Amino acid sequence: METVKNRHYYNQHIGDLKQRLKDSLDTDALRDLHQVRPWRHFATVIRLLAVVGLCGWALWQTRWPGLWVPAAILQGFNLLGFIILLHEWVHDSIFRTRRPGLQRLLGLLYAAPTAISATQFRIWHLDHHNELGSEVDDPKRAHLSPKRNARWFKLLYATPALFFIYAKAAGSEVKTYDAVDRRRINLERLGNLLVQLGIVAAISMTGGGWVLMRIWFIPLFFVFPLAFSLNRLGQHYNIDRNDPAKWSSRVDGNPIWHFIFLWSNFHIEHHYYPRVPFYNLRKLNRDLRPFFRKNRVENLGYVKIVWGWIVRNRKPHTDWSRAES
Repeated sequence: METVKNRHYYNQHIGDLKQRLKDSLDTDALRDLHQVRPWRHFATVIRLLAVVGLCGWALWQTRWPGLWVPAAILQGFNLLGFIILLHEWVHDSIFRTRRPGLQRLLGLLYAAPTAISATQFRIWHLDHHNELGSEVDDPKRAHLSPKRNARWFKLLYATPALFFIYAKAAGSEVKTYDAVDRRRINLERLGNLLVQLGIVAAISMTGGGWVLMRIWFIPLFFVFPLAFSLNRLGQHYNIDRNDPAKWSSRVDGNPIWHFIFLWSNFHIEHHYYPRVPFYNLRKLNRDLRPFFRKNRVENLGYVKIVWGWIVRNRKPHTDWSRAES
């Protein structure tokens, strides 16, 4: 049974947030931040592909086995970068004008490394923006956020179990889509499965099982879930439900996190202005700091977030500064 979506919970419940943001930012500067520069996007694509090649070489070779662990870690985090590229595709932040055929191809290519459906990710993510704040209609909150506030269960998200958790969440949500989208999603999933099987076969035949473990299995199934989970912890888990300005977490980060996460640590900024390209989010963060100070939006770090999530065992989508959370 298909479910009616797009109730736009976010826009209906944010009050005067848009006006407060407008009063805090220079109009010309904000217009410039929305400028799409395709060369910046594709420079990032080239960087990610270069890291894939470099890490692939380091994990294949046997002369310097000391490179295997750092290369596997970097490769796993690098895989997350393709999802962030897909995120830019969802928000039409690649080209200045629409190019449907090329954009469709890029969406499929960006989704392939982690074997997710581009169509599902697009619908899922746009619904997340429209329904942010809703416990029922925001698909990330309704289906993907842990429903058990137990440390062992939370830690599963940073293990290969993430793929089963995500598949179950996606399966629950896809039931609400129309038949055309469901058919397309199934075809994309099948295509990605064939791509992954082809990669496995090619590496196995040319390098053997141990090379396959190093190059494909460990980065994808053991490092990528950690990168994905850490990135998501900095999005909407520590929030103030009473203030729409704080429905996302603020994580200013540092140059290392900016590099590893492709500026996706600036998640609160992205929800304020979804069409600002990822390479402009750091500048948007700086421009918003007077607004953050005025509205007491605290800057969090990933160490503090992990401490609150695991050690203090805080619940998702609550204010972690309150004891009852």
